Amino acid sequence: MKTTLTTSTTVPTKLQNPLLVWGLLALLAGIWGSSFILVKKSLTVFDPAQVGSIRIFSAFCFFLPFFIINIKKIPLNKAVYFLLAGLLGNLLPAYLFSFAGSKLDSGVSGALNSTTPLFTLIVGALFFSNKITQRQGIGIVLGFVGALLLILAGATGFHVNGYAFFVIAATLLYGINLNITKKYLTGLGIDSFLITSSIFMTIGPVAAGVLFSTDFVAKLQQPNALQALIFAMLLGVLGSAIAMVLFNRLIQMTSAVLASSVTYLIPIVAILWGVLDGEAIIFQHYLGMSIILIGVYLVNKSN
Repeated sequence: MKTTLTTSTTVPTKLQNPLLVWGLLALLAGIWGSSFILVKKSLTVFDPAQVGSIRIFSAFCFFLPFFIINIKKIPLNKAVYFLLAGLLGNLLPAYLFSFAGSKLDSGVSGALNSTTPLFTLIVGALFFSNKITQRQGIGIVLGFVGALLLILAGATGFHVNGYAFFVIAATLLYGINLNITKKYLTGLGIDSFLITSSIFMTIGPVAAGVLFSTDFVAKLQQPNALQALIFAMLLGVLGSAIAMVLFNRLIQMTSAVLASSVTYLIPIVAILWGVLDGEAIIFQHYLGMSIILIGVYLVNKSN
């Protein structure tokens, strides 16, 4: 999961259609919160590199017709930023979350994903001249304390789960990407759907090259391969394509602050899926997630 700013700068003072807004918010939380269990189910047949590749290639195929129809509207001078957004915000995180999902419970992955706003703020302050308030600084510290608890949490005591660092690396890349997108891919005079399409055009062929250089075709003959393939394709079409369109629409209808509240709902959905799938969710997990969300709240809270 990630959140991306749109080209719209309009912030309504009152919700024009509150039922639709809250419906979109719940739908996004459901889609992004379910992404982690979909990764886990896809990995029953395919390896992490294949799952990540299927995810991105599926999103690429979804956007391709729209891109072809509107290709003349695309500012080619921004191609390098489309590529950076594709690599940092989609392709590399897709692989990192897949590798994490091979050894990390989906609920824990979903909770750690909530560190994205913290990295966004840090990267913005270090490299994009953004300011960090004292309250936001406290939020960052709390967020990483919570993340540390999740990394160390184990059913038999505290131990380091190295696969959690794949999620941390992915959220760091999300933070870099969000700052690049905000600075270089806003105000282009084209809608966010076309921007997202252009981003996936730069990485879809790469994902296809990785996918078909593996034993992917041979694995399609395995039992349950079709089910695992559908799960991986849903990751791409729902989690990496449609969800971004919905999120951009949500920001256009309301404020970025309200839209960002999806951050708090994603871990809840992810953990519920984990519990239903028999994952062991212990007190340290809930404690770590709660501390992260308090930190994210302080980071996002208006002055």
